[in-house]
Amino acid sequence: MSQDTEVDMKEVELNEMEPEKQPMTGSPSSPASGTLGEKNGMVKVKVPEEDGETDAGTKFTGLSKEELLQVAGTPAWVRTRWALLILFWLGWLGMLAGAIVIIVQAPRCKELPPQEWWHKGGIYRIQALEAFQDSNADGVGDLAGVQQHIDYLSSLKVKGLVIGPIHVNVPDNLAHTDLQRVDPQFGTKETFAKLLEDAKKKSLKVILDLTPNYRGQMPWFSLETAHNSDFQSKMKAALEFWLELGVAGIQMEGVEQLNDSQLLVEWKNLTSQYSSDGNARVLIAGTGQQDSSQIFSLLNETSADLLVSPYLMGLGLEPTGEKVENTIREYIQAAGEKWPSWSVGGPRKGHMASLVKERLLRLYHMLLFTLPGTPFTNYGDEIGLPGQSGESRMQWDDSPNFGFSSKSLQGGDSSGSNITVK
Repeated sequence: MSQDTEVDMKEVELNEMEPEKQPMTGSPSSPASGTLGEKNGMVKVKVPEEDGETDAGTKFTGLSKEELLQVAGTPAWVRTRWALLILFWLGWLGMLAGAIVIIVQAPRCKELPPQEWWHKGGIYRIQALEAFQDSNADGVGDLAGVQQHIDYLSSLKVKGLVIGPIHVNVPDNLAHTDLQRVDPQFGTKETFAKLLEDAKKKSLKVILDLTPNYRGQMPWFSLETAHNSDFQSKMKAALEFWLELGVAGIQMEGVEQLNDSQLLVEWKNLTSQYSSDGNARVLIAGTGQQDSSQIFSLLNETSADLLVSPYLMGLGLEPTGEKVENTIREYIQAAGEKWPSWSVGGPRKGHMASLVKERLLRLYHMLLFTLPGTPFTNYGDEIGLPGQSGESRMQWDDSPNFGFSSKSLQGGDSSGSNITVK
């Protein structure tokens, strides 16, 4: 076999090799290869034509600056731009006008009433002064006894104290009742002035109860007393006397006995005259009425700053939550624009612990101090002292007579409870 024949045979063998062992020699132009050109394992990919490139190979580049300026200056585009500009400003002015109309026509927020000191905290009543603290071992609580506990009273974080009545009063006797003189068993005018001074240092306001006939059967002597000119002049002089001395307000019990509501208006004018910035004087009207309709009538008629009543006594010893809610909601609605006040019982009605189940005492305290209005509590309510106000002596510690007096008292403790402030 010749040399040329051997070469031809090798070419035949190469062509007869298995397809998977043959080198990659596909032609880019073959139908099977598509746009791919392959050689010795290398793949060539043809990148598609860029957007904007036409079939003829040209590319769109937009208008030139000169062409844009030429088009922008045409009358049609000038009118279009002016129209859009005018529409923008008209829309902006329309929104501005709409906002102004909304603000002008929006309902005004009701102005908040001025907040005086009695709007900002509770008031503690020591109206049965004879049962609070005896300072001179005569068995009767007195003004000096209150002064001894001024630090304790300050720790209760109340805003004010209601004290008294403390004036000389012969029961049901107008002629022998002196509204400007302190009953000697309680102290003197100087003692009271010293109490006012010490209370002021503790930021405590002292309100004086000036109920005229507090020891008699009828708070105002008789139903005709309100028209007694002598009585009226005495009351006016007494208010001026104690306001001059520095009391932060006056309280009157039994206002339902007044035939002439104009008297409260005159007394309110007096307290207002003695008020000054940071030293406002309060006028409190008190009633022993328990009937809600009569209480609501007084609430709407009186011109006093606060009306206190035993309204919540109507809840009973263990009321349901629904009854509590309805009773309170009714009072708030009846009060309207007037500032409400809340108390359980009253100065002569008994302590909270004798009117409420023991397990509800703390709940009632929380209720009083979270309702809208001014809460009133009696001395001893903070420790759960039971019994009638004036009959139950304050219990301070576990010493004889619970610290109320150093005198040996007959009858001892009248409350029947061993709980003390200590």
